[in-house]
Amino acid sequence: MSLTELKPDQYAVMGHPIAHSQSPRIHALFAAQTHQSLEYQAILVEPGGFAAAAQTFRASGGKGLNVTIPFKQDAWVYADLLSARAERAGAVNTLIFETGGIRGDNTDGVGLVRDLTVNHRYPLAEKRILLLGAGGAARGVLPSLLAERPAQLVIANRTAEKALGLALRFNDLGRVSGCGFAELAERQFDLIINATSAGLGDAVPPLPDAVLAVEGWCYDLMYGREPTAFVRWGREHGAVQSLDGVGMLVEQAAESFRLWRGVSPETKPVIAVLREGCVTP
Repeated sequence: MSLTELKPDQYAVMGHPIAHSQSPRIHALFAAQTHQSLEYQAILVEPGGFAAAAQTFRASGGKGLNVTIPFKQDAWVYADLLSARAERAGAVNTLIFETGGIRGDNTDGVGLVRDLTVNHRYPLAEKRILLLGAGGAARGVLPSLLAERPAQLVIANRTAEKALGLALRFNDLGRVSGCGFAELAERQFDLIINATSAGLGDAVPPLPDAVLAVEGWCYDLMYGREPTAFVRWGREHGAVQSLDGVGMLVEQAAESFRLWRGVSPETKPVIAVLREGCVTP
């Protein structure tokens, strides 16, 4: 057997910045658990350089990529064939390099829904859901959320027109509407999901104090070593659970792993490892 044949399959995540990424650790744990021979690295790509970097990685024998901020739309353009959920989202976070071309998918929505419904046993059917933000993160999770048949899903954004436009784009999938933050007064929701970037500045979108229903839940797509500003907001406003995005991070990675390797890893032990060494619950 040649040295080439012995070399593990190569995967990577590309983004800017990328040093903080937990993806190499997650996929190393998945590989060990499922006895898969692969190596996974984090690659810093300069703005404007995604397509060239992805092509170089593929030409060197790379089998697939994860894509994070700010390149998910670049990856959407780069892919030859898009899954239905990636097409809808207008963003790709997983690229599969095949002999016939490059397949693009988006596993963010699957990751969020699995974390809520499987790991936390929170059914989304008939729930009143408020989704904060109308950017790429919101687009990525909308199809999967609407597939769970909530009673209603309201997108709220600082610019109301952007929320309304996003709701119009997805209204064939379920009961979805859009508004500005000011229009949330006197409305209540069972689940509030933060898909804004406000947490990067340790801030929370301007929400009415009573917007979270009794026994309501909060979920932040972001995560950190300390509870995020939105997780703290949820706890302060009486949320039964106020969760960060670590579970979603691992679940979306597991879906990418399945697309690449045809194997579904166990996610709970990996989430536990990340909780111990990465974030404060």
